[in-house]
Amino acid sequence: MFHKLKKYIFEIDYPLFKEVMILALPVIVSNISRVLMHITDTAMVGHLGKNELVAVAMSGMIIWIAISVGIGFRIATQSVVSRRVGQDKLNECGVALRNGQFICLILMIPISFFCYFYSDFIVSLFLSDKLVIPICSEYLSIVSFSVYFSVAAFVFQGFYTGIEKTSVLMYVTIISNIFNIYLNAGLIYGYSNIYSFFDFYDLGWLSILWSYYPFPELGVQGAAIATLLSSILMMIIYFIYLFNKNIRFKYQIFRFHLNFKMMKKQFFIGYPQSLSEIFLNCAFIIFYKIMGIIGTAQLAATQVVFAIAHASFLPAVGVGQACATLVGKYLGKNRVDKASKSILEGVRGAFIIMGTMGVIFILFPQYIVPLFTKDLEVINLGILILPWVGVIQFIDVFAITLWFALSGAGDTKFTAYTAIIVSWGVFIPLSYLFGIKLQFGFWGPWIAFGLHLFIEALIIIFRVNQGKWKHIKV
Repeated sequence: MFHKLKKYIFEIDYPLFKEVMILALPVIVSNISRVLMHITDTAMVGHLGKNELVAVAMSGMIIWIAISVGIGFRIATQSVVSRRVGQDKLNECGVALRNGQFICLILMIPISFFCYFYSDFIVSLFLSDKLVIPICSEYLSIVSFSVYFSVAAFVFQGFYTGIEKTSVLMYVTIISNIFNIYLNAGLIYGYSNIYSFFDFYDLGWLSILWSYYPFPELGVQGAAIATLLSSILMMIIYFIYLFNKNIRFKYQIFRFHLNFKMMKKQFFIGYPQSLSEIFLNCAFIIFYKIMGIIGTAQLAATQVVFAIAHASFLPAVGVGQACATLVGKYLGKNRVDKASKSILEGVRGAFIIMGTMGVIFILFPQYIVPLFTKDLEVINLGILILPWVGVIQFIDVFAITLWFALSGAGDTKFTAYTAIIVSWGVFIPLSYLFGIKLQFGFWGPWIAFGLHLFIEALIIIFRVNQGKWKHIKV
């Protein structure tokens, strides 16, 4: 027993750990940048009021369901590209990118228009508050056009991660997020009110950066416009990077032909993850609806806590993405031993990140939560629950990293169906049972959230130990 613990905990493969972390670091920076954008968005909208905060958060959940239709093809593109790199079939990497973008175009354009024309109907399915619905619908109708651009950017991310050019993700994300934050502040508060927003944080001097243009005060509508424009910018920059000679010629990017046999393979790798994302996001909407029944303040506090939790979640995702790339590459080289060790070192790296953030959440919630809202009731509820989220980090690290590892190997059906079954068979029923029926209140759904992550982590650990992922052809 001690020998096994020593092997998995103390015996570090330093070269491979370094390889994982070097590949992951730009993705982590990229994801942190995304976190900061989300946190900033939440803080900016939160200062408008509880209704606006809830409306934008719910709109974000709804739009993410639409994006989820195509997000699986990011994973599919990365899986195929990393495997081809390992097999030294570099010309097929460009084919995989074109295939992914073609799938994205066919699927996401119609979905964008559907979300725009039927925004009122879609919102009414998830919300009943008459004050929140029109705000949510207004935001959704604008952001709906970002669906295609967001998914196209995800496919590019899969390609760049697969060829181990993760620094591109970092540069593009930072640029587009700075652009988003700038537009957000200007368009939400307008030229006349921007100073009062920054002065709340004793940063009034920053308002000078917005003094060069007479921004209109658009509130929630402004936040939506900023999100749309930043999504467009992100996709454009990713496309421009393809013209780099070390990418354009090496991977034969602009051959302008598709491979329908490979596209079929990408589709069957990607669609389970897309289904999983759709079902998971629908589950979270139900979770939010249950929380909304408990109370609007409880719902607002939940939105704030999840925004904070992303500070550890998305960096760990970066490690998981790096792990997926190395698993795919080493399986392509028929180095199963290196693929297995990549998983172990990926877990180690993610554990360091999520464990550190978990301790911070446990020890310092009173300093973190007030940064996101002025509402005292929301603050007190957030301080109550954030330490629990800190504890959950130590469980979620396995679910995140191993999920990506299996996906990198092409074992997407198992991970997808596991996520669907556990979220709808455990998470939602227990959230309703604990929160509504047994009247545990605010704590009920959060207890259910922790339990479902624990069960999912155990199942995925079992799957990895089975070893079936080692023999999947991609």
